[in-house]
Amino acid sequence: MSTEPETTEQTGAEGAPESPDVPESPDNPESPAGAVPVSGEAEGAREGDGGGPGDEEATPEGEDVAPGDTGSTPEGEDIASGDAEGTPEGDGAPKLSEAGAELAAQRLERERIERRKAEKQGPVASGAKLSGTAADLLAAVRAVESGEKPVRPAFTEPAPAPRRPAPEPERPPRPAPVPAAPVAPPAETVDAVRRVLTEGGAPPALATQATSVLGEGADAVLREDPWQLLRITGVRPDQADGFARALLGADCRPDDERRGRALTVWLLEQAALAGHTALELPALTAALAQRGVPDAEAAMQAALAEGDALAFQDALEEPGAPARPAATPSGDEESEESEEERPVRVLAGLERYALAEESLADALGRLINAPSEETSAAWEKAVSSGASELVRAVAGHGLVLHTGGEAARAEPAALLDSARAAGLRAFAVCHTPDGARRFAALLSNNASCVGTVAGVLSDTEGPGRDQEGALDLDLLIVLDAPQLDVESAAMLAESLPDGARLLLSGDPALLWSAGPGRVFADLLAARACPQLASRVPDPGPLGELVSGIGAGELGQVEAPGKEIVIVPVRDAGEAVHRTVQLVADSVPRAFGVRPEQTVVITPGHGGAAGTRALNAALKERLNPGPGRFGGFDPGDVVVHSPAPGRSAPGRVVRADAEGLHLECAGGPVVVAKELVESRVRHGWAVTAHQAVGARWPAAVVVLPGDAAQALSRPWVYTAFGRAERHLSVVHGVEQALPRAVAEVPAKPRTTRLRTLLTAQVPVAG
Repeated sequence: MSTEPETTEQTGAEGAPESPDVPESPDNPESPAGAVPVSGEAEGAREGDGGGPGDEEATPEGEDVAPGDTGSTPEGEDIASGDAEGTPEGDGAPKLSEAGAELAAQRLERERIERRKAEKQGPVASGAKLSGTAADLLAAVRAVESGEKPVRPAFTEPAPAPRRPAPEPERPPRPAPVPAAPVAPPAETVDAVRRVLTEGGAPPALATQATSVLGEGADAVLREDPWQLLRITGVRPDQADGFARALLGADCRPDDERRGRALTVWLLEQAALAGHTALELPALTAALAQRGVPDAEAAMQAALAEGDALAFQDALEEPGAPARPAATPSGDEESEESEEERPVRVLAGLERYALAEESLADALGRLINAPSEETSAAWEKAVSSGASELVRAVAGHGLVLHTGGEAARAEPAALLDSARAAGLRAFAVCHTPDGARRFAALLSNNASCVGTVAGVLSDTEGPGRDQEGALDLDLLIVLDAPQLDVESAAMLAESLPDGARLLLSGDPALLWSAGPGRVFADLLAARACPQLASRVPDPGPLGELVSGIGAGELGQVEAPGKEIVIVPVRDAGEAVHRTVQLVADSVPRAFGVRPEQTVVITPGHGGAAGTRALNAALKERLNPGPGRFGGFDPGDVVVHSPAPGRSAPGRVVRADAEGLHLECAGGPVVVAKELVESRVRHGWAVTAHQAVGARWPAAVVVLPGDAAQALSRPWVYTAFGRAERHLSVVHGVEQALPRAVAEVPAKPRTTRLRTLLTAQVPVAG
């Protein structure tokens, strides 16, 4: 960030600057327009001999003139200040008249000018005052002119010495930072918001969150536009309508422009929670109409006009249509007509996700288009004899995609080991601390080169950054790539320096990211960079089962060691009972797996067999207690969610005035009291999205009858794949399970990355 030099102005008695800013004169940018000389007599003298301010000869180039110097003093002559006669003190010469003194001054000035003219006609010793790079360049020119050096070496900078791979620096272990408690908003502001909420019939408990979201003056914002309540997480449109009716009375109407704009933003936020980075305008208009907006088109246009949302127009690639031709010179009418005829789609989205997707496309385009001909000696060493196909691909391309299951992680591990052995700066990141632990176990003496995406982005993990703020890396390996949302992916890609390589590796059959976007799937579909599919299958009965699910088949698998057990149930109550029995008794007795080493996965939080009901039953059996700390007791297994899409398993240690103290995989965490309810849940039972990126020795997947509609092939694939040694399926959905595996793919998401990337990558001829 650049800073402007500070200026000091003289101020008068009233505190205003004495010399206000005025427009610059076109003749002299240094002086204000309309400025006049101090002495008209001196000015007339200068004009007479051509010594005015604009005269080039009056002030030769390179000569310093003191401020206020009129140029009437010959070089080397010292005139006492205030001497009107121009005669040195002590001189006995008769005094000159005023006219004579003026003539003498003019004569001296003409002599000075003549001397300057004569000096300019003679040889000029150029470069006498140069230094640094300018002096070096002048010396190179003279060397060429004199024939001492040939032209090319004189102007060619010496080639930089080849960079020697730096040894791994000795870094002391860094303790995981404890997140600071958020700064609470002023109490008086919260109280003012609480009064407005109470007046409108909204829960006063929303006051703190509303103040944090709407900022200072939140009470005035809510009075002016009650539908801004929709910006608070968890508030529904019908609740915001009731709040508006209570505050506005008869002025509350369904066609209120404020309502339409707020609903537009709310619908786009809900779409982001479902994974979309934008919505097509017809879909958005229809959703507004369903919410009771009389003129949905006008409401949407108002939101766009006010900048609440952005509109985009993306070209569509029709199935079977020829590839878009390469760009042609402007003025080609035939090319312009064909471009106009290409179908387009119009979308609307929130600014934060639109900018993230565009930034990601730019950063990935920079990596893809980076020249690959000049491979460094270190990469040549990495691809020496016996190198794998993955190593060769990464050495020659800025971006590479790698797909495979759990066992395929050994290939990126071998790549990292090869790169480090060749002296390259390589680092790997995973979605969760557990994923980082499992990947580090595959490395040979490079376990310190693995972290998490969140840790690298927050600079609490990773290789550090260079002087320009980029990651100090030659290679970044991203495991669990399907879990990258568009914002995290954009920050990672933008952090890579020029010339670095990026490998995205993951299992495309898993659930997509919890945040908006489908980065890995879009890149695979774009085919803009090399893609390598691993041929290493996951071993054992569990690997065979999960591989079949990924292919759309739920077949019978031989499990002689009871690696897979199906437990049929009739209703949700029985499902909860059998789940507690499996976690507390059966699995520990048969496999020696402690209850805290078993994860329970169910489709949702609500319902008779959702995470809430299962966690309540498991707590009563495994760690009973009154829930003294916001429903939690020391020893409770929990899930901490510091941000949407991020979940870290942990255990409650204690609670005090600072908040709830947890021990998570990444280190100790303190959750402020007011955030416990929204960020901490009991964690014996979780959803598949919360479990993705981690694995447990044993998993119990609960499928009650009311969960049939929530099942899909990616969900089943993800849930069943969380078990390392044993999987129990509490089965109550009958034929809905094989039908979901065979017929229900991932829900589509509306994104723009593939279209944006097409504009960044040259079209193949």
